[in-house]
Amino acid sequence: MAIKITQEDINNAVWKACDTFRGSIDPSVYKDYVLTMLFIKYLSDVHDDKYEAYLIKYNGEHERAKRAMQHERFVVPENSHFRFLFDSRNEANIGELINIALTDLEEANREKLYSEDGAGIFQNIDFNNSKLGEPKDKNTRLKNLLLDFNQDKLDLRPSHLDGNDIIGGAYMFLIERFASDAGKKAGEFFTPKEVSKLIARLTKSKPGSHICDPTCGSASLLIKAGNEVGSPNFSLYGQEANGSTWALAVMNMFLHGFDNATIRWGDTIRNPKLKEGDSLMKFDTVVANPPFSLDKWGKVEDKEGDKTTISYDPETDQYNRFWRGVPPKSKGDWAFITHMIETTYEGAGKVGVVVPHGVLFRGASEGKIRRKTIEENILEAVIGLPSNLFFGTGIPAAILIFNKGKAEITNVLFIDSSQHYDSAKNQNKLNDTHIDHIVDTYRKFNSGELQAGIIEDKFSYVATFEEIQENDFNLNIPRYVDTFEEEAEVDIAAVQQEINSLEDELKTVQKEMDKYLKELGA
Repeated sequence: MAIKITQEDINNAVWKACDTFRGSIDPSVYKDYVLTMLFIKYLSDVHDDKYEAYLIKYNGEHERAKRAMQHERFVVPENSHFRFLFDSRNEANIGELINIALTDLEEANREKLYSEDGAGIFQNIDFNNSKLGEPKDKNTRLKNLLLDFNQDKLDLRPSHLDGNDIIGGAYMFLIERFASDAGKKAGEFFTPKEVSKLIARLTKSKPGSHICDPTCGSASLLIKAGNEVGSPNFSLYGQEANGSTWALAVMNMFLHGFDNATIRWGDTIRNPKLKEGDSLMKFDTVVANPPFSLDKWGKVEDKEGDKTTISYDPETDQYNRFWRGVPPKSKGDWAFITHMIETTYEGAGKVGVVVPHGVLFRGASEGKIRRKTIEENILEAVIGLPSNLFFGTGIPAAILIFNKGKAEITNVLFIDSSQHYDSAKNQNKLNDTHIDHIVDTYRKFNSGELQAGIIEDKFSYVATFEEIQENDFNLNIPRYVDTFEEEAEVDIAAVQQEINSLEDELKTVQKEMDKYLKELGA
């Protein structure tokens, strides 16, 4: 029996394929080419695996096998197959041939690979682009990319793989590596897997749940939230404003086997796409890592001469999402939070959202919105995270948990985990012990086991509504979790003795130096 290909084998092989572009093209550009090629290779290899199985079933009758293939997950036209592209690797128009292959693959799978607005997932990628270099250099790079993906370690047929999640795992591995290598540009759409795991566990959904991420990026957090259910019985929904990242999210879903996921392309605030009729769709769980303090998130004014056209104004939002107040135009944090709250089921829905700390204490319109959510009794927990966890920003963030099923409990849990992390070269990390510590504390609070007051010194505190009210609805964590470290008393006599001793040593050394200098005739 052939040795199965492991996750590590594939991760190493796909990362090595990136050498084709390294040094000459920015990772934020070439990541789309590598990830798209991984997708094509996967569809081609799955196609071959299924075709071979049908040939065995139908005693080698190719026509019957081909007919059966028309009912598989994906139809792969001959010229869209990786083998055709690999055999064409020396052609002068190889970039154009790959583009045609992608277009034909979209057309053959319109229901899966087109958005509801008629945009194909490959519309933002061009293998014939001058970004890949002069024609000769571009052709060499594309040939090398095809050679890299043709190796045995990248045989992605399910029968050759050591597990069903390996392809999705390799895709996530690549996206995370790109984010960490490229910093903010590639990282602004990616939530580190440890943070995704933490949010997924804090908002753990029940079987049958509808789960949404309204700013889903490449969908890593959404997939983690789904996997946390512990049953295949759940539905995933997402929306992403960036076209290239939306395409990555769609591919990511297929590579993880979530063929029925609904991922829409568009601006969640100005143009929410997840709707039922004229109303916003409601969900059991909504999770997100929205862009921090997004500027110009709301009102859109188009001035032409004396005429001003307003195409969107949060003040008159048709879904009435901002009834608690409109966030400032230069900081969109509460716009995303409000959207998330408004799209969860009344009496039961849960929200887990990553925010910058300013959300906890800024005043003016943000202060009013914050106050209303606390008075509504839907805020359940405020969790401070260590700094330097996220790609592209060193600032510490927090997680807010909103729960529309808090019932009679009006207390709020505060956790300060800012000092609980593993220090790494470029990025701090949360390990499983750190995550368990936070989740266990939250679950005890959620089940009503924790009374008001200090739960764990310098780590967790349960505040009453009255305390938060006395603090003028300021949620800044140090107001509740006291992390003050008393400095040890200074022993003045001992310090003076130490100084005297050092001065004596210095005199001795100076005498020795004078002696040597005399000997040297200096």
